[in-house]
Amino acid sequence: MHPSTKKSRYDRIFDQLSGLLKDCPDRVSSMSTIVALLHHKMDYFFWTGFYLLRDGALLAGPYQGPLACIRLKKDTGVCWAGINRKETIIVPDVHQFSGHIACDPRSQSEIVVPLKDDGGTIIGVLDVDSREKNSFDETDREGLERILNLIR
Repeated sequence: MHPSTKKSRYDRIFDQLSGLLKDCPDRVSSMSTIVALLHHKMDYFFWTGFYLLRDGALLAGPYQGPLACIRLKKDTGVCWAGINRKETIIVPDVHQFSGHIACDPRSQSEIVVPLKDDGGTIIGVLDVDSREKNSFDETDREGLERILNLIR
């Protein structure tokens, strides 16, 4: 997808989600809506979901796509890297990422965006996988980070 087309799509999704979530008082409901919309509007999103920190563990939250790993091994994989580095991680080829957790072998590339509470504490991550290598770029990072700011 051309970067300008991708940016336009993220802008439309952001506008739609802004309206849907403006009066939503529940984070999990907001996450579920975000995941459903992204998963069905972005054709290269193979697995789209949240992993949430619960008592030091990273557990599957709302998601769409094939069956997920329920618990991710601590300090291993792309999701934990996003939490530990406190930044979005873009992985062009998951097979080149040391410690990658392969919940589904069809996954080829990945982006992980930290999810923060109102105080700026990381409470989980948005994790998106693609069946194609090199699917994610700075346009995805910017679009997804902006969307996660809608969660209250």
